[in-house]
Amino acid sequence: MRGFHPSEFKTRTQNAQVEMARSGLDALLLTTEPEVRYFTGFLTRFWESPTRPWFLVLPQSGDPIAVIPSIGADLMAKTWIGDIRTWTAPNPVDDGISLLADTLSEVLPKSAKIGLPSGHESQLRMPLQDFERLKQRLPNVEFTDDAGIIQKLRLIKSDAEISKISQACKIAGAAFSRVKEVASQGASLESVFRGFQKLCLDEGADWVPYLAGGAGPLGYDDVISPANDSPLCKGDILMLDTGLMYDGYFCDFDRNFSIGKPDKRISAGYAQLIEATEAGKIAAKAGNTAADVFHAMDNVLTGGKGGGDVGRLGHGLGMQLTEWPSFIPDDQTVLKEGMVITLEPAVAIPNGGMVVHEDNFVIRKSGIEQISPQAPNTILEI
Repeated sequence: MRGFHPSEFKTRTQNAQVEMARSGLDALLLTTEPEVRYFTGFLTRFWESPTRPWFLVLPQSGDPIAVIPSIGADLMAKTWIGDIRTWTAPNPVDDGISLLADTLSEVLPKSAKIGLPSGHESQLRMPLQDFERLKQRLPNVEFTDDAGIIQKLRLIKSDAEISKISQACKIAGAAFSRVKEVASQGASLESVFRGFQKLCLDEGADWVPYLAGGAGPLGYDDVISPANDSPLCKGDILMLDTGLMYDGYFCDFDRNFSIGKPDKRISAGYAQLIEATEAGKIAAKAGNTAADVFHAMDNVLTGGKGGGDVGRLGHGLGMQLTEWPSFIPDDQTVLKEGMVITLEPAVAIPNGGMVVHEDNFVIRKSGIEQISPQAPNTILEI
C-alpha cells in the first residue's frame, strides 16, 4: 500500500495532542517538509524549491489545518486534511502571514501558547522577518518551544513506517547485489555513481536523494565528497552509501567492494568494523542509551578512546536520512521499542585512509532486528 490509512495520521495527531495538553500548549506550528508530511501525508518533491513557505497548524483539539500556497491545494486535498486554506504564492509583500495569523486567531484562545520545534536538528522554514511579522500580528500569543513533542513522537516508528523503511532497504540490497554491472577496474567513480543510482531506480526506488562513497588503495579520504573521474584501479576499495527513498522513507546503509584482492590491512580493518557492529547490536536494546551503544562500538574500534573524526557511530532513520538519536558519548537518549537506527562504525587504516560500514536496524522488545540485508563478513571482490 502506498501512503498510509487515515487512521495512521489520526493516531499521530491524537498522540501529539495528548503531549500538548501535558505541556500546556494550545497548538503546534509546523513549517518543514517532514513535520507537515508526518501529520498529513503530503508527499511532494516541490519542497526542493525554497520560494514558498508552508504551514500546518495542529491545535490541541480537532484536526490539523493546512495553510499553504494555492499550488499545493489539489495535492493536499488528496490527503485526510479537510481544512485547507490557501493564498497565491510567492507574494513577497505578504507570503501567507496574514492568512496564518487570521487562522491562529480564529481557532485558538487570544493568549494562546504555540509550540515550534526548536531543539537539535530542527529549523523554522520561513523568513525570519515573516516570523517577526506574525508575532506582531498576534501580540498576546506566546511562541515557545514544542517541549520536544515532535522529536518524541517521530523517534518511535509504527509498524507501517517500519514496513516502508524495510522496503527501501530491500530495494537498496537488490541494487548492491548488481554493483558488478557498473563497477570494474578502469571505470570512473562518477560513472559508478551514475550507474548505481540507475540500479536503485531500476529495483524500485522512487528517487535517490543521497549517494556518497569513495575509493582508494587503502581506503578513502572521506565519505562526503562528490564523485570524480578517477578510474578504479586494481587493489582499490570502493564504498557506496545510499539513502534511497521509497514512499517517503529512507534507507541508509553502505557496502564495500575490492577491485581485486584487498590489502591485508583493509581486510583486518573490515573485520574490526563487523566486530564493532556486532557489539553495537548487543548494546542497542530497549532501556540502554545511545551513549551505551557508542561506547560498546568504540571499545572495539579504539579501545575506548572516544571515537574518531567521523563524529558519531550511527543515528536514527526514517522520513529523513538522519534523525535522532546520534550515537555519540554525550547522547543520553533512552532507546525504545520501535526505533529505527543505523550502526556506522569507522576505522582508520594504517598508512592509508578510512573504511566505514553501515547497516539498518529496528529495536524490538526481544532485541534488535536487522532490516538491511546481512553484510558479508569479508569484503566482496569485483
